[in-house]
Amino acid sequence: MTIFKHREHYPTFKGHLLIAMPQMSDPRFHRAVIFMVAHDEKGSMGIVINNPLGAPDFEEVLRQVGISDEKPLDPSLKFTPVMSGGPVESAHGFLLHSADFSQKDTIPIDDFFGLSGTIESLRAIVSGYKPEKMIFTLGYAGWGEGQLEKELQDNVWMTVPSTLDLVFDTKPEEKWEKALAAIGAHPAMLSAQSGRA
Repeated sequence: MTIFKHREHYPTFKGHLLIAMPQMSDPRFHRAVIFMVAHDEKGSMGIVINNPLGAPDFEEVLRQVGISDEKPLDPSLKFTPVMSGGPVESAHGFLLHSADFSQKDTIPIDDFFGLSGTIESLRAIVSGYKPEKMIFTLGYAGWGEGQLEKELQDNVWMTVPSTLDLVFDTKPEEKWEKALAAIGAHPAMLSAQSGRA
């Protein structure tokens, strides 16, 4: 039986958050909170937003891609978090940001979020044109056709609408529990329900 037959009826989670359930077996996604960049019948792409990397820091990323460090980096950029966005293309940088920033390569996600992924975007930010809020990640999480739907049916993930506050202003170590709290869920309650359909 084909559940999602027509594109116009396809239930997309683009712009939502995926929250890893306690029984998540893949250690790469333990307590992961993933911002969904794309989700349709062909597959899905998301960015993990709560897994900070110890290295490189943002300044080192800029040096690695050849963006000049002749002048000091704006203090507001210096501490831009660098996240492990997922296991796919882990050397490729992505900038998840508020919708007030746009470049030629920017993918608008909804009225509040956009994603950019080129050196030109980083150069614009260093030059002074930057979004109000942003997270920089290396890599992303990807699913093939029907794969995420199967995982959702197996209760591997929960979904929650995203907010600017939850994505950008909440500490990484607090995002998982706060995302659950946004839908009235508690980790202990979810553990008790593990394995139920």
